[in-house]
Amino acid sequence: MAPRNRYKTKVEILQGTLDLLILQTLQWGAQHGYAIAQAIRARSGDTFAVDTGSLYPALHRLERHGWIAAAWTTSDAKQRVRQYRITATGRRQLVAERSRWQQLLAAMAGVLKAEET
Repeated sequence: MAPRNRYKTKVEILQGTLDLLILQTLQWGAQHGYAIAQAIRARSGDTFAVDTGSLYPALHRLERHGWIAAAWTTSDAKQRVRQYRITATGRRQLVAERSRWQQLLAAMAGVLKAEET
């Protein structure tokens, strides 16, 4: 597959959607940054590939909002990693974000299913 075509198979994540994906991923348990990116990639069937240039600024933003908290820990491989977990405020934000996403899906479905008049 030519490099140009390879990118056509990937879906760009809408702005604001990355926050939802991160919060949802942390709902399943605390993880370090690389594991979050891998979980999003795996759960999306390799459709979403979150690069570090997007992931870490999003994690820092979510931490500033108080939606996630982070602490330094040691991984199984004896490496120092920053472990992120969702906070109670983050859980409330996740509910709100999921509700907005459901509204967006319903609106898109309505437009896509609408017959031309």
